[in-house]
Formats: sequence, C-alpha cells, structure tokens
Amino acid sequence: MTSFIPTPEHIRLQESQSQPGKNWKKWGPYLSERQWGTVREDYSPHGNAWDYFPHEQARSRAYRWGEDGILGICDDRQQLCFALSMWNTQDPILKERFFGLTGNEGNHGEDVKEYYFYLDSTPTHSYMKALYKYPQTEFPYQQLLDGNRARDRTQPEYELMETGVFEGDRYFDIQIEYAKADTDDILILISVTNRGDTAADLHLLPTLWFRNTWVWQTDTLKPTIKVKESDSTYSILETHHPELGQSWLYCQTPTSARSEPGSSSSTSPNQWIPLGENADELSSTQNNLLFTENETNKEQLFDVPNRSPYVKDAFHRYLIEQDTAAVNPDQVGTKSAVHYSLTLNPGETKQVKLRLANSPEIDDPLGSSFDKTFDLRQIEADKFYHQVSPDVYTADLRNVQRQAFAGMMWTKQYYLYDVSTWLKGDPDTINPPTERLRGRNQHWHHLDSQDILSMPDTWEYPWFAAWDTAFHCIPLAMIDPDFAKQQLDVMTREWYMHPNGQLPAYEWAFGDVNPPVHAWATWRLYKIERKLTGKSDRLFLERLFQKLLLNFTWWVNRKDTEGNNVFEGGFLGLDNIGVFDRSKPLPTGGRLEQADGTSWMAMYCLNMLSMSLELALENPVYEDMATKFFEHFIYIAEAMNASDEHATQLWDEEDGFFYDVLHLPDMSRMPIKVRSLVGLMPLYANVTLEPELLDRLPGFTERLEWFEANRPELSKNMITHGEKENKRRLLSVVKPDKLRRILAKMLKPHEFLGPTGIRALSRFHADNPYIFDVNGTIYRVDYEPAESSIGLFGGNSNWRGPVWFPTNYLLIESLQRYHKFFGDRFKIQCPYGSGPEINLWDVATKLEERMIGTFIKDENGHRPVYGDNETFQTDEHWRDHILFYEYFNGDTGEGIGASHQTGWTGLVAKLIHQCCEYKRE
Repeated sequence: MTSFIPTPEHIRLQESQSQPGKNWKKWGPYLSERQWGTVREDYSPHGNAWDYFPHEQARSRAYRWGEDGILGICDDRQQLCFALSMWNTQDPILKERFFGLTGNEGNHGEDVKEYYFYLDSTPTHSYMKALYKYPQTEFPYQQLLDGNRARDRTQPEYELMETGVFEGDRYFDIQIEYAKADTDDILILISVTNRGDTAADLHLLPTLWFRNTWVWQTDTLKPTIKVKESDSTYSILETHHPELGQSWLYCQTPTSARSEPGSSSSTSPNQWIPLGENADELSSTQNNLLFTENETNKEQLFDVPNRSPYVKDAFHRYLIEQDTAAVNPDQVGTKSAVHYSLTLNPGETKQVKLRLANSPEIDDPLGSSFDKTFDLRQIEADKFYHQVSPDVYTADLRNVQRQAFAGMMWTKQYYLYDVSTWLKGDPDTINPPTERLRGRNQHWHHLDSQDILSMPDTWEYPWFAAWDTAFHCIPLAMIDPDFAKQQLDVMTREWYMHPNGQLPAYEWAFGDVNPPVHAWATWRLYKIERKLTGKSDRLFLERLFQKLLLNFTWWVNRKDTEGNNVFEGGFLGLDNIGVFDRSKPLPTGGRLEQADGTSWMAMYCLNMLSMSLELALENPVYEDMATKFFEHFIYIAEAMNASDEHATQLWDEEDGFFYDVLHLPDMSRMPIKVRSLVGLMPLYANVTLEPELLDRLPGFTERLEWFEANRPELSKNMITHGEKENKRRLLSVVKPDKLRRILAKMLKPHEFLGPTGIRALSRFHADNPYIFDVNGTIYRVDYEPAESSIGLFGGNSNWRGPVWFPTNYLLIESLQRYHKFFGDRFKIQCPYGSGPEINLWDVATKLEERMIGTFIKDENGHRPVYGDNETFQTDEHWRDHILFYEYFNGDTGEGIGASHQTGWTGLVAKLIHQCCEYKRE
C-alpha cells in the first residue's frame, strides 16, 4: 500500500459517500451528447432507430427518455439541464448539439463530425473543463453527408477537417469550465476565442431547461423557469421543480462581457465592453432572456396543432429565422437561454460568467469570490491527480493521463430506460405498433434503469455496454473506487440482470452475449483499491461473487450445448473477427465451438476461484466454492487441449495455435484457421496458487492434493514448482511449450506485434487471406489494419487487424501473471526473432510502452494517434488535445472509430500509472 494523504477532493469523495447532505456528485456532466437516433427514442415498427428520430428533428422534437446538449451538466436525475448553444451567423440551424452521420449515412457506420475535447474533471466534478472548436463559416452538414456517401468501405471516412472549414484558423475556441462552490452551487465560465485573422461574430446562448416529464406522465406537475430580477450587472432566473425544488441561475447581463487579460483587444484587460455591433438594439434584458417550452413542434414536424405556441425549436426560429413571436414575451417556460451577441477581434478572448445555485441571495455572485473559487478548485484538482499518480515523470505523460481521466468523467451519463413502459408506450402520447412487442428487447421487461452510468462514448455509444463497463472500472478504481464498484454492482442487480442470470449486453440487443469479464473486473477492482488505499471491501466482493454465481450458471447451461466444457458464446463483442457473423445461424448449419468463448470461461473460473479463496480466509464455506471452480477450470482446460478423435481439438499441433472449430450437422469438425485474438485469448486463463495462501486454507488444499494424486490425467494443466513444503502451482490453459509457440507468433512484427500493440488479426493474412466456400458463396478474412471493408455490424467496428486496448490490457496482465510464476526461468525475444531473450514481465512492459506510445509525442513531436493530420500534429491550439479512439490502425497507431471512447481506451491512464511506478521501483 502506498502512503495516502487525502486531498480536498478525496475529502469531498468521502463526504459524498458518507454524508447524505454533502452529495458533491449531485451535479455533473450527466447530459448525453446525443439522444436522437437511440433505441430508447425509437418507436418504429421494426427498430429503425436512426431513421425514426434523426438529427434534423432533434431541435424540434421533445425526447422521451433523456436530454442532450453541448458540454452540459445536469442533476443526477436529469431534471434540470444546462448546456451551450451558439450560432456563427452563417449556419442554417442553431448549434445546440453535435452533428454526426447515422449508421446508414457513414461509409463506416455512425460517426460524430465535430471536434471537442474533454480536458479536465475531478471525480466529484468540483472542477471540469472542456473545449469545442466551432467553425466561423457555414457548418458543412450536407458536404459531410455527400462526401461520405461518395466513398465506399475501402476508403477512409470523410472528416470535418477535409471540408476546409478550419482553413486560415477561421474558428472559435469555445471553452467551458465548471467549479463547485458547494454541492448545489456551480460556477460556470465560458471563454470564447477568435482564432482567425479577421473579426468575427458569435451568438452565444447558454441554455437552461427541464427534461420533459409532464407530457409523458400525465400526473406530473409541470416545472417552470422565470425571471426573478435583473439589473445592469446580472440577471437571475428562478426555477421551480416539484421534486428538485428551486434553483437560481445568475447570469452576467447580456449587454456586457469582458476581455480576458492578455487577449488581443482594443480595450483594457478588465474593462466591460459592448457585445457586438447590435448591442444597443439588443440591450434590453427582455430581448436577451429567452423563454419557451421543451415540447415538440408538432405543427412543424407532423402538421398537427401545437398545444402551446412556444415549442422546443423557438430559439432557432427567433435567432435565425428572426421570428420574434417564437419566444414567450411573458418570460416564463420550461426552457430558457441567455443571449450574448459577441464580436471578437483576431486572437481576442471574451468571457461570460454564470452561476447555478440553490440560493437567491448570494452577495456579488459573479465577482471576486467567483474567481477565487475557480483558482482554488483548479489547484485542488492538480493536487488530487498528483496524489493519484505521483510517479508520472514527463509533462506529456501527465497531460495524456489527465485527459484520459477527464474523458472518463465526462462520459458519465444519466441513463433512463424502462423497457416495459417503452414496449407498451405512454397513455395519450405514444402508442407503439404491435410489432415492437415481438421485436427488440422483448424479453427484458424487467430492465428499469435510472442510474449514472459510465458510457463508452456519449455520442457514438450513449448507452452502457456490459463488457465495456468492466474495463472502465480499472482506471476508475484509481480515482473513484466507490463509483467503479457501483458500476459493477448495478449490472448484477435485479433491475438489470435477467432472472435467468444473463447480464444485459447493450440497448440495441440486451440479449446479445458480451464476454464474461465482470468477475475479472470485480477481483481487479478489489485488489486495486486495497493497494491504493489499504481498504479491503469484502462486502462488495462477496455481494458480487454471489450474483456472479447466477451468471456463471447461465453460461454453463446456455452456452455449452453438449456439456463438454467447450463454449459457443456467439459474437462475444468481437463483431467481425471471424469468417461468419457469430451472432446469427451459420450458413453451413451446425455451430461454432469457440476458442475465445471457452477461454473466457476458463478465465471466469479462475477469477471466481481467486475470489473464493480470498473470501474463504474469513469464511470456510467458500473453500467448497473454490474447489468447485478449481475442478471446473481443470475440465475446461482439458477440453481445450484434448487431441483425441472424440475431442473438439481447439489446439492445432501443426500450427501451434488455438482455433475455433466448426461443428457441422453431419457431426464432422473443421478448424477455422484464422490467426486472430481468438487464438491468443487462452493466455488470459492463468493464476498462481502460492503456498502461503494454501497453508491458510487446509480444506481446499486437501481437496487440491487429492485431485493431484487421483486425477493425474486432468492435473496436467496444473504446473508445479518447488518442494512439497513450499510448492507453487500455476493453473493455466496454456502449458510452457504451447506458451512459447503462441508467443512466437504474437511477438513477430509481421504477425501480431504492431508498433502500438498487439493486432486483433495477424498480418500473415495480408498475403494469405482465409477463404471459406459454402456452396459457391465465398467467405473470407483479410488483414485490415484500419476501417472495416465489410458491413457486418454496421461496418463501424473492425477486429481484423487494428489494435484494441482492452484485449491488449488483458494480454499484458496475463504475461505479468506468467512471470510471477516462472520468473527468469522463461524468456523469449521481443520482438521475436531479434535481440536477446527477456523475461515475460519485460515483454509486458514493452507492450505497455507501445500502447502508451500511441498518444505520446515521438522524436519528431508527432503523436501516432493523429496519423498524417498536420493540424493535430503541429498546430499549437490542437496538438496537445487528445482524442481517445475506439481502436487503432495496426500498422501506424492512428485512431479509428469512435473518437471519444475514453471508456476502455481510458485504460491508458492505468498503463501510464503502472509503467511510471515500475521505473521508480
């Protein structure tokens, strides 16, 4: 355990956990970046979510299950929301949410087409910072659509940078910062900078609104926002909500703003200045405090009369269409905005202050105490993150790690989804077609979520995914172990877990099967928290263990068809890694005996075994469970390695690799010889049983020794070292001879070893594609280091060559565990075929360094993640802002897929921490 001195942020975390009146997490970045196009908002007959609720309707149509906005915040029940809106005087629509292509529009699936960066956030969100780059010319909505439609799957995506809107630096940097003075007192600072070389106008509309509950739930009282008071310095908006209570938004009066000290302005640094050429015209507070209702414009969308003339798209119509009747002259509603009209000279920065608080009587709310609080919270954030990773030794490493943590904090989201209500519809408002009752998620009526969840990406994946969540919790454990534990715990609760024991996969299909990594994450989280804080949360461990027993039983009963300890699993989150779509019936008939599915279950057994042994130290009952999982692992390992004629034969002795095996209807078997992660995953299943632990568990040890003596043919996957009194045992699917053969492929640059990690598919298949003929229909697997060239799973995911952080992370941990047992008795070259042999710990460290190197500047000052993009590589206003992509080009390390998937790519924060710790040690 490292020395632990709580910082102010640590104290806030403790207060949030233990003091009901000090919930520092009540307000946070829980607002999605995209609600349109989600399954929750889809009431179509056949599940066409992208088409049913498109981006074009989002400004006019009220959402049912959540809200979205630009870099916003809300309370932990998403009742009151705040976010940015803006207009550059050129766009055809008010910019209230980020734009992107739908799954049907992109040549590689859905894709956000904006540039925004999560720069900082503490776990309690006492300080947060994010940046959006907004073009000054017309946003190229149609150009992006047309550009991607003109490209096929063999070409890269057409990106916003390619449209030319950032040429000449003609864009605004819009930075938003939040700082909490108290749990219900949030200070907001918006800084707008003109990066261009000519003056430019911007309309900035900080927006405050209520999530619409009153239309769907007829017995719900309608909240209100209205003006409380206003003068020449600031105005106050007052909110009333039947559950949330009252809040007050203090906002700098729109007739003035200030230039940031040191910016290029003709005024002195702190002089209050007019906000644009039309400041006189808009100087009236009434003209700058805008109000409407967060309700659908039915007349616009469906040619049905509106029940109120003031609807969701009012600010767009007021500002861009100059429809002054669109906003409520009585200045009351459920949606409001403060309208600032800014003119900025080249290089000039202007700032706008607001404050959302639970008191209507704050003295000088936007004055000196406001600035002091911001300064203090930034200092405290620095102290917190230095305490988390004191050994990070370069500014670049610290910058990458800090933004990785920030991304994980910003992608926390309020997730509301009651499947039963969604299937049946709402009285008098939504009457879903009957086809829905037989369609998506029909067997998940029990699922009822109202939680703050860690999302993979709040635009591209604004919904939880079970195996993503498990990986999120590893870096989360470093900064907020209580939140990480809640994420794992909630997925096993009765309102998520199916009564049959299955964990929900993701909202597009809760019944799909994700890899069973919850037990691994639970065990790792338990150990990380104990190492960092000295706390052993056995209650958490035992609670999760009991619920995971149900899930383990579901796997055994549902995914081992013949009861032979070889598992099918399905697509297992790896999408297009195989020859066929593994989530659907095979074109050949029969089934696929999966090396990866079976490996996951072997790993599951060992994770449950480790938890059992830990719990047995205080409760001998768990020794029985440890024996059960020990024996189950032995049987799975035997099934994976068996080579007799009746065995599945997942191991190919000639190739020295594990493969999936096609089990055909005529009972014949055929290996699918694709060199992929499928054949590396057996490495995941290994654990060392130390004699010191076994000495404390005599019941389990007695049964283990009986098994060794009486089942020698099965015990061969238990490797021993040392004398009887000090015997160490390694449980591993892969014995040393096979380990060496697998690693020889994994560590060859022309096979799996890429410059930034282990590829999902061997580069061997670049010249040797795997081809499978089914009655004249050709199926093939080619090495594809970047985007997918096929449309499987929408074409927006590729496991045929890129580097993925989660699977690499598990390989690193596996090598470290092997080293724990073998030490220097097992060495191998890395890269294989060159240089001296090194031990497996050093091999793991080299892989860590390659993965970290994805984001770190090389000797030329370039980051591999940004490829040939010169703006991101060299421009001082871009080069140190990091995007954490879904996966990475297997040959170059360039980022691909979802651009803000700090979720599992946030593992780089943990890698940086432990790599720097190793160097110190």
